[in-house]
Amino acid sequence: MTSASGSFAPLARVADLPPGELLAVTHADGTPICLFNNEGEIGAVLDCCTHNDFKMSEGVLHADGTIECIWHGARFDCRTGAVRRAPAVDPLPVYEVRVEGEQVLVGPRQEQP
Repeated sequence: MTSASGSFAPLARVADLPPGELLAVTHADGTPICLFNNEGEIGAVLDCCTHNDFKMSEGVLHADGTIECIWHGARFDCRTGAVRRAPAVDPLPVYEVRVEGEQVLVGPRQEQP
């Protein structure tokens, strides 16, 4: 996946996001973001299920690397945003992430392949 242009902003501390957890934050442009820590890999997706506008950060990060929306059970690959289980049909937008020291920085939305 390639990214659009844009800058990175610190949105959380690494200590705020233990392995297996999800965290709701707000991007510098006001977009709701769901941070995840998948076995030490920190990433970010849109904090809104593409099926029915429910917060992904209130869902579950499974050991297989999927995030489940607890409202209707849709699952998405946390790294790519790809739908892994219906009822969702549209992928979840993914954002670029960098970890610098103890800061989690979120950048632009990645373009879908």
